[in-house]
Amino acid sequence: MTERAARRYVGILREAGILIESVRGPYGGYRLGRGTRLPPVVFTQEQALNLVMAVLDGQPTAIDADDPIGSALTKVIRALPESVGRQAAALWAYVSASPDRRSARPAPATTSALVAAVADRRRVLVTYSGESGEERDAEVDPWAVVVRYGRWYLLGHSHRAGAIRTYRIDRIRVARQLPHSYTPPDALDPVAMLEEKLGTGWEYPTRVVFHAPRAQVAPWIRPPMGRLERDGDRCVLVGSTRNPMMYAQEWLAAVPFDFSVEEGPELRAAVATLAARFSTALSPSRPDTQPGD
Repeated sequence: MTERAARRYVGILREAGILIESVRGPYGGYRLGRGTRLPPVVFTQEQALNLVMAVLDGQPTAIDADDPIGSALTKVIRALPESVGRQAAALWAYVSASPDRRSARPAPATTSALVAAVADRRRVLVTYSGESGEERDAEVDPWAVVVRYGRWYLLGHSHRAGAIRTYRIDRIRVARQLPHSYTPPDALDPVAMLEEKLGTGWEYPTRVVFHAPRAQVAPWIRPPMGRLERDGDRCVLVGSTRNPMMYAQEWLAAVPFDFSVEEGPELRAAVATLAARFSTALSPSRPDTQPGD
C-alpha cells in the first residue's frame, strides 16, 4: 500500500468517528487510539445520509419506528459513532415521506426464496393470484428478480405457457424450489426484457402514428408503451394496454409531438374523452345563475 493510499484510508476512518493517532518521524505511523473499539458498522457521514435517503425513497413507511424496516434502520443509526450518526438520525427523525401508490411490497420470505432459486438456477413452482383473485400454479425457470418503480417482478420462462412471463412477486402466494435445473438465455438483460414484456400481451391493442421522425420521438417512449417503428418521415408505436385512459392521459399526453390513434377503439375513446376535458377547460365560464332565475 502506498503512503497516499494509507493517508486516504486513515482520513475515511477519522471521518467515521474512529480515533486514529499519528506519530511523526522515521519511526512514526498511525495506530488506533487507546481503548478504541471498532463499531459493528462503519460508514462515512455521506454514506450514512445516502443510506437513510435510499431506504425512505424505496420504503416510505420506514419513517415509522414501528415498521420492521424503520426499526432496522434505527438500529443501524444507533450503531454509528455519534459524529457520523447525528445527521442521519436527524434526517430520519424530521423528514416526511409520502408512499408511492404504485408500489407493492412483496413478502420477504417469498422474495428470498425466488432470489435463491435464481442464484441456484433451479425451477420453481409458484402459486400466482391474478387481478381477479383466481389462483393458479405454474412451473417457472426464474431468470431474474427485477425492481421497477416500487414493484418487484419475477422474469422467467413459464412451462405452462411455453413462453416468457413476468409475475408480480407481491401476487405470488407460494414459491417452492424444484430439483430441475435450467440454463438462462445468453446475454440476458433482465431490465430491458421486463420492459418489453410489460408492453405486450394486454387486453387492448394500441397503434399510434407520430408525425415526427423516430429519432425525435424515441426519447419520449417508455418500453411498456410498445414498439416504436420507422414509417418514412413518421414513426408508429405498436403495443397494448390494460388501461386505455392511463395510456392516453399519462403516456401519450406527455409526448410533445402530433399523433393519430389508428388502433384500437378503446384507446381512441380514451383520447377523445381526454380531448373533451381539455376543450371544456378552455370554454368561457357560464355566468352564475342568480337566485330566483
